[in-house]
Amino acid sequence: MKRLSTCLAAATAIAATAAATTTLTTANTSYATTALSNRWYAAAPYLMPLDNNPPDPGALMDSTGLKAFQLAFVLAPNGGGCTPTWDGTADVSSDTAVRSVIDTIRAKGGDVSVSIGGYGGTKLGQVCADPSATAAAYQQVITKYGLHAIDFDLEEPEYENTAAVHNEIGAAKILQQNNPGLYVSVTTAGTADGTGWFGKQMLLEAKAQGFTPNNFSIMPFDGGFDGAASQTSALTHFNEILRSTFGWDEATAYAHEGFSGMNGRSDTGEFFTQADFRTVLDFATGHAMDRFTFWSINRDRQCSPPDNNGTTSGTCSSVPQNTGDFARYAVTFAGATPPRSTPTDPPTSTPTDPGTGCDAAWSGASVYTAGDEVSYAFHHWKAKWWTQNETPGAAEWGPWQDEGAC
Repeated sequence: MKRLSTCLAAATAIAATAAATTTLTTANTSYATTALSNRWYAAAPYLMPLDNNPPDPGALMDSTGLKAFQLAFVLAPNGGGCTPTWDGTADVSSDTAVRSVIDTIRAKGGDVSVSIGGYGGTKLGQVCADPSATAAAYQQVITKYGLHAIDFDLEEPEYENTAAVHNEIGAAKILQQNNPGLYVSVTTAGTADGTGWFGKQMLLEAKAQGFTPNNFSIMPFDGGFDGAASQTSALTHFNEILRSTFGWDEATAYAHEGFSGMNGRSDTGEFFTQADFRTVLDFATGHAMDRFTFWSINRDRQCSPPDNNGTTSGTCSSVPQNTGDFARYAVTFAGATPPRSTPTDPPTSTPTDPGTGCDAAWSGASVYTAGDEVSYAFHHWKAKWWTQNETPGAAEWGPWQDEGAC
C-alpha cells in the first residue's frame, strides 16, 4: 500500500489552541471542547474508529471509567497528496463518521487524542515537501476536531526514511509551538535494548531540532518479548538511551518516557496478560513515567473461543478476560478508580494468567534444541529437534510435540 505523491507546500493558517478550551467551528456548528488533564491523554488506549469492529466508546466509558481514546490512524491519501485522511481513504476535511465518535465521547465528558502514522500505509512525512508542509497538513486535523493532544507513531517503514523522520519531528515541533498546551507523544518500536538503531536515530533527530515532546514511548512487543519482566527491562534500557541522548538524569528521563503495550496475544505470538499489565503499570507509576497505553481498545474483549484457536485478532485479545479488563489499567494510571460493575461479556471460565502452571512462553526469536519445553496457546510443547521461529502446532509434523493443556 505504497503511495507516491507530491505535497502542496502552501501552509494553512495555524490557529492557537487554548490550554483549557478550544472553540470548534464548522459550517453548521460552533461549540467549545474542554481539555482533560494530560494524564488522561497519556493513558488513552488506541481505538480504530472506522475498522476492526470498533466498540461503543460510551459503553466502555460507563463500564471502565475510561475518559480518553487515542484515535488511529491519520495517513497520506491513497491517491496521493499532502492532505490528511483516516487510514488513507477517508478525507479528514469531509469526515463525519469520526466526528460522530468524538462527539459521543465528548458528550460523556471525555476527549480524544489523534495518532498519526502507525505500522501500515504511507505517512504524510514521507510525501510532504518539508516540516512546514507536514505540520500544515496535521494542523487541519487539530483544527477540525479541536484537539488538545496528538501522537506521532513513528515506525515501519517511515522511521527508516531520514527525510520522513525529519519532516515528522519538525512538524511535531511546529505544532507544539503553535498550539500552546498541546500534549504531544512520540511512539516508536521497542527492542530488548530499549529501541533499535532507527529509534535511536529518531531521538538524535529530535535532539538536533531542539524538540522535546511530553514523552517518547516504546512498544515492547513483537520483538521476542516474554511477559512483563522483559518489558520492564526494555523500559529500563530505554531510560538509559534517553539519558545518554539528551543528557537527562534518570528521573527526568522517566518523566519523558512512555509505555505502549499490546493486550493479549501479540502479532508474533507473545502473551501479555492482565497480570503483565499490572506489573508494567506498577513499574510505570513507581518510576513516575509519563505515559501508559496499549494497542488496542478494539481488542479489549474475549475471543470465542478465548484463545482464538491460537491466532492473533484485531478485534479480541486471545486471552480469557472480561470486556474492558485492560482499559481499567489505563484508568488506574490516569489516577481514577475503575467502577465496579457486572462484566458485559462474562468469560466462560475464570480469567487466569495463561502463564500460570505453564513453562516459559515460546519466542520466535529464540533457538530451541531437542527436549526444550515451552508454553504456547495454553499448551505445553516439547522440542523434537533444533528449531527457531517455527510456531508450535503450526505444522502437523513440525518440530514441536504437544504435551497437553496448561
